[in-house]
Amino acid sequence: MIDRQAPVPPGSTQTWDGPDGPRKGDPGGADAPGDADGPDGPGSTVPLPVRQGTGRWLVLAGVFVCAACGLVYELELVALAAYLMGDSVAQTSVVLSVMVFAMGIGSLAAKRLRRHAAAGFGAIEAALALVGGCSAMALYAVFAWTGDWGGMWASGPRCLLVAFSLATGLLIGAEVPLLMELIQRIRRQDAGGAVADLSAADYVGALVGGLAFPFLLLPVLGQLTGALITGAVNAVVGGALVLGLFRHDLTPRARRLLLTANVCVLVVLASAAVLVDDFERAARHALYGPDVRVAVHTDVQEVLLTGGRGGRPLNLFLDGRLKVSGSDELRYHEALVHPAMPGRHARVLVLGGGDGLAVREVLRHPGVRRVDVVELDAGVVRLARTDPALSRLNAHSFDDPRVHVTTADAFDWLRTAPAGAYDVVVADLPHPGITASTKLYAQEFYGLARQVLGPGGRLVVHGGAVASRPRDFWTLDATLRAAGLRTTAYRVGGRQAGSAAGPDRGPADTARAHRDWGFVLAADRHAPRPRLDPAGPRPRTLTDASLAADVRAAQRTRVPGLPPSTLIHPRYGD
Repeated sequence: MIDRQAPVPPGSTQTWDGPDGPRKGDPGGADAPGDADGPDGPGSTVPLPVRQGTGRWLVLAGVFVCAACGLVYELELVALAAYLMGDSVAQTSVVLSVMVFAMGIGSLAAKRLRRHAAAGFGAIEAALALVGGCSAMALYAVFAWTGDWGGMWASGPRCLLVAFSLATGLLIGAEVPLLMELIQRIRRQDAGGAVADLSAADYVGALVGGLAFPFLLLPVLGQLTGALITGAVNAVVGGALVLGLFRHDLTPRARRLLLTANVCVLVVLASAAVLVDDFERAARHALYGPDVRVAVHTDVQEVLLTGGRGGRPLNLFLDGRLKVSGSDELRYHEALVHPAMPGRHARVLVLGGGDGLAVREVLRHPGVRRVDVVELDAGVVRLARTDPALSRLNAHSFDDPRVHVTTADAFDWLRTAPAGAYDVVVADLPHPGITASTKLYAQEFYGLARQVLGPGGRLVVHGGAVASRPRDFWTLDATLRAAGLRTTAYRVGGRQAGSAAGPDRGPADTARAHRDWGFVLAADRHAPRPRLDPAGPRPRTLTDASLAADVRAAQRTRVPGLPPSTLIHPRYGD
């Protein structure tokens, strides 16, 4: 009988779990000679350059880092898909469901690699670092140079998004079975304990990666550089774990191949990181044209200005969506503001409108004494004040002493706003189909807006394109009525077919530009047909006759019987 306390001869290997199981080499244990699978087989042990306890901690640390990197890849695909395609709920569902499905397939496929767990894990981590690190740049490149996003399952970039989600999920799913095999080779333990250890490291790593992406990588490094650096970390950790801890489990040729593969991956990622600024400029040139003047990332979004010099019209993009088109913005902002101004308008509240253009139209009415602007992004307001072209377009409206700007979320601000404080409320907000804006088009939001209206006050809301999104537009009308407001809907066409811009047009709309804007004028007691104030300034693009025709045109598109949208059940985009 072998004495369990006997010293181990130098150069030999053993595993011992105490009460959980026998050590290797014990004649009475499950791993007695004849039960092992050989040096490369499941259940075998390999010589380690460190103590067994240290080796296990190193493997668990590798699990932690790889899990963090994997979640960053997932969030990167979700964020980029939502940014480029809108409708973040749909994009999140597509990316995550495909990835989870692929992870299951990857786990099954990895069973065939268990006999070569170290080499297989090293190869998978190198491939995952390359695929995950380059995914954002590849998707953005295809989008910028093709712009062909089409329908939900159209070919081109959307298929590329699914392909990256599938490939990333397959590789992530293959990690855990191989890591389970590696940690068992270091020290044999019961399956439940090994799963618990690996799961703990995996979940904690996912937590760190999930928090690092929105609070560190995205704001500090940006989408492209953040993904590339994550890939580099993944490659270094995966390669170091295999080549450092399990190098004796690899043949010399396998070690050379794995080292070469990791070096090549790091060279590709480093080269892409060095060229990322030039790549972004070239992509913006392809996407927005050659005259991009300003491109900044604020605390909220990407803000980009094109034109505004040499006779070219100024365009303002927020997170890739065309917010202002200098060639047609006057028609949009006159239609938004002037029909709401007849009657009392001494106190006006503008929700959104950080570009200052809606404020410009409000200030044209001489009876205005105070304008409160509630804008989420202080960077947009700062740009509207300081950029020569944009400040000239908004007539330096933020320099007027009657204008007071508050940086806040409109929904949260209305919850504490004084009741009955405003004669007119102008909601110049993004389209309700954009998930981040859905709560600003909910019945609860309009209930709060109704409370701040004084007697006879009016609320006007931009409702997106009527021709291309009639259900969204009439859902907005139903929501306002459900909040206790009476409504009159009207639509205004762009000056030229396909030229209509506004807060509902995204970069994917280039080939199918909206031809109109829809608005809803609402009041607490009654909503008169939109008309122009005979005592006020005359709009340059609207007349009473054209507004009457716009009301009739909107009515012809009515979709009856639509339920209102609420915070619990958002209905835009149904």
